[in-house]
Amino acid sequence: MSRLNIATNDQKDVCAWSCLRKEAAAYATKEPALSSFLYSTILEQDSLGAALVNHLSDKLATTDFNSLKLRRVLSEAIEADPSIVDSAARDLLAVMDRDPACRTCLQAFLYFKGYMAIQTHRCAHALFNEGRDLVAFHLQNRASEQFGVDINPAAKVGSGIMLDHATGFVMGETAVMGNDCSILQAVTLGGTGKADEDRHPKIGNRVLIGAGASVLGNISIGDDAKIAANSVVLKPVPARCTVAGVPAKPVGGSCKDSPAQTMDHSLGDHL
Repeated sequence: MSRLNIATNDQKDVCAWSCLRKEAAAYATKEPALSSFLYSTILEQDSLGAALVNHLSDKLATTDFNSLKLRRVLSEAIEADPSIVDSAARDLLAVMDRDPACRTCLQAFLYFKGYMAIQTHRCAHALFNEGRDLVAFHLQNRASEQFGVDINPAAKVGSGIMLDHATGFVMGETAVMGNDCSILQAVTLGGTGKADEDRHPKIGNRVLIGAGASVLGNISIGDDAKIAANSVVLKPVPARCTVAGVPAKPVGGSCKDSPAQTMDHSLGDHL
């Protein structure tokens, strides 16, 4: 059962924003040392998108590209692709639902590197699609420096994503990730060869990829598949299939439940 039971997808941004504001107000009273930060980051903002722009601009700012300039650029990204906010809400609720270490939406929004890295990529991708490739690559670089996550701006990422712990996650230029996936740290969605062609993996919906796994080449990973930690996947993986090993091979039969939702990394007695 989801810890945040939402009736429809259209309500997710409203629920996430309401949750953030309620928690921020409570913690502003509980932790006076953080009250100014919570007010400026969330409580003085008028929407989830505004809060996201404000928070990321402070996280990603440099001397030469300060937070004021970044706010304008990130706002332009959301203006170009308003679905960024809906996806950010879905991601936030996905983290809250799937990560038992996540106590509040506020915790994930403010401090989870994976969450912030994915939202930075969403903005970079929108700008890249607008022909603003240099600023998109700037955001990619800053996300890599700040969060330890390197996602090419051209890569396509669905919504409802949990990038758990995040450090060392790499996603190449022509890679695609579907909706509602759960990915752990040090995962590589990489290419093979150096030709300018479609050379990266296509990850389906509700896929779970364990820590340290590498998926290489233009191969498809079917919906509801599970990839065990430290596996190296070089061939397509059918839907609802569990694979493990180097090179990865099917183990244990079909996944009975969405592994990305249950976060069950076990392989039973099959290895």
